[in-house]
Amino acid sequence: MSVTRSQQLASELRLLLRELAGAARRCGGRRPLLVIGCSSSEIAGQRIGRASQPELAGELAAAALEAAAELDLDLAVQCCEHLNRALVVERETALAHGLTEVNAVPQNNAGGAFATAIHAGMQDPILVMNVAADLGLDIGQTLIGMHLKPVAVPVRLSAGHLGEAVLTAARTRPPSIGGERARYNPALK
Repeated sequence: MSVTRSQQLASELRLLLRELAGAARRCGGRRPLLVIGCSSSEIAGQRIGRASQPELAGELAAAALEAAAELDLDLAVQCCEHLNRALVVERETALAHGLTEVNAVPQNNAGGAFATAIHAGMQDPILVMNVAADLGLDIGQTLIGMHLKPVAVPVRLSAGHLGEAVLTAARTRPPSIGGERARYNPALK
């Protein structure tokens, strides 16, 4: 049986998420929150928002959900600007992180193919307006920075692209405050 291009990209995404999870810190006893923004159009070599790929998005969503469960990460997936970049999360994740629910359901042309597929694949999905995530993976320059904690640190992954989409990954750390006399906890850098 031959592997389709979508299946190959899903396999690559699983590996990238394992790499990124290696940069995570445990967050006071709770699971780290990972935000993903993903343009299936960009992965396919098209302009963001112009050529949604629902089949590809479905394969990638299944891989992301599987990897998040395996890696013990809470997952938030950013919708497109048509839903003001709201995020799809499990209701349980919203409760654990104190997130506020908003009323919308993503669709391919209002939310994006990936967010729509994630919504379909979750147990009890809801949308929230924003998060302050510990880890982030931006696939196709979807601009997830607004959903990361304030001090983001780049994470260099083994691949710079997924398909044709540019990848940007980050972890976060607490802000270092104080002046020249301050001491910092090296475990938090």
